[in-house]
Amino acid sequence: MELVMPRETWLTLNKASGPNSNTRTEPFVKVIAAVATLGGLLFGYDTGVISGALLFMGDDIHLTPLTTGLVTSSLLLGAAFGALISGHFAAAVGRRKIILVLATIFAAGALGTALAPDAEWMIFFRLVLGVAVGGASATVPVYIAEMAPANKRGQLVTMQELMIVSGQMLAYISNAGFHAAWGGESTWRWMLAVATLPAVLLWFGMMFMPDTPRWYAMKGRLAEARKVLERTRAREDVEWEMTEITETLEEEQQQRPRLRELRQPWLLKLFFIGTGIAAIQQLTGVNTIMYYAPVMLKAVGMDDNAALFATIANGVISVLMTFAGIWLLGRIGRRTLTLIGQIGCTACLVFIGSVSYFMPDTLNGQPDMLRSYMVLLGMLLFLSFQQGALSPVTWLLLSEIFPTRLRGIFMGGAVFAMWLTNFTISLLFPLLLAWVGLSGAFFIFAAAGLFGTLFVFCCVPETRNRSLEQIEHYLRDWLTETSPRQVMRPSAQKSG
Repeated sequence: MELVMPRETWLTLNKASGPNSNTRTEPFVKVIAAVATLGGLLFGYDTGVISGALLFMGDDIHLTPLTTGLVTSSLLLGAAFGALISGHFAAAVGRRKIILVLATIFAAGALGTALAPDAEWMIFFRLVLGVAVGGASATVPVYIAEMAPANKRGQLVTMQELMIVSGQMLAYISNAGFHAAWGGESTWRWMLAVATLPAVLLWFGMMFMPDTPRWYAMKGRLAEARKVLERTRAREDVEWEMTEITETLEEEQQQRPRLRELRQPWLLKLFFIGTGIAAIQQLTGVNTIMYYAPVMLKAVGMDDNAALFATIANGVISVLMTFAGIWLLGRIGRRTLTLIGQIGCTACLVFIGSVSYFMPDTLNGQPDMLRSYMVLLGMLLFLSFQQGALSPVTWLLLSEIFPTRLRGIFMGGAVFAMWLTNFTISLLFPLLLAWVGLSGAFFIFAAAGLFGTLFVFCCVPETRNRSLEQIEHYLRDWLTETSPRQVMRPSAQKSG
């Protein structure tokens, strides 16, 4: 019979015991996070580098408009299936081994795209690279979340988002740097080949890292689980967390995780909440700005050089605001920050759409540069809310809300939904731009943003300052025993 801790009992325990917010974080857990988030750096670089490489590879490998779109979006399709596959195997082989395999795929994909002789091989190796990108996006946040103490989990998991936007910024800078240094049709090959180096560093770094204490405990290797906790926790926190992990796994009876467990209503509801959180982060249209910013800025009157420079500005703002997001996560609840990000992004989308619709295209026969820079301002404000609030908290929530035993499978499914949404939007955006124009496209994204805001208000839980086991008890209690209206708002209770 399934054991369910009553909400009142859980709240009492949450106040009486748990992670001490004043205890220090052991240095080793920071080393673990730094090594693992090289996967995020690769994720960012490989998704960002294509925006500049496409300017130079077209003639070299004879791209058509169709194959150009496939080269861009094939990575995203591969990422969707990479997230699903890595999530399926994470519980069986461990997070660490999955990341080691992904590092190998990153290196092979980077070399393959750099050496691709034609469009067909380029699309194939972009699909391969996408498997690694998607796998990293599903596995690295979970690995760090299970390694980190509860009071530092927010900052450490959001290092992944910082590394993603840093990778994108490095891609934009390297694109400009390689072109300025060498130029020519083969420049794009060096842009793509650079990603091999962090892939090798990730592989070597993870060779010396342990797996997570929760995975060791799930496999019955309790001595190894305790050893990892002793290296990553303050001494006074080891015993209670070890007890929480073992008791939670005993309640779950060590069953092999299977998708058919979604027949349990509370798990099905939780899975839909997770996939919803993942999808709304993409429905803001963030990656249309990251992938197509030069195209959009040229459409509102900027020349090539100005558009490329503005793309670097997007990367810089993304990095700076991710630092702000990490700081805010230590002070603001997850649900509150998600609402701030969603509302802010939606307002910026309305601003961009209004500027491009109401301001004139030309002034005295020349492109209206004020209009161009107002659109750029809207993009930078949008990225401030997206990268300073919505993106970091999305990855953090996904790494926290799923049960320990099913976390790999559920995380893979949620990130699969995220990448499919990203793939669909990125593939259709050029058609949307041609059909309704820039203003119409952004008004459509703003409408999706309003829906996302409603979803956050009704469905997103508060998980701050709770251990992963406490979150599991908390959500199971809410999703099992309360009415549907109350189920969607577990944050109504004061967090521990």
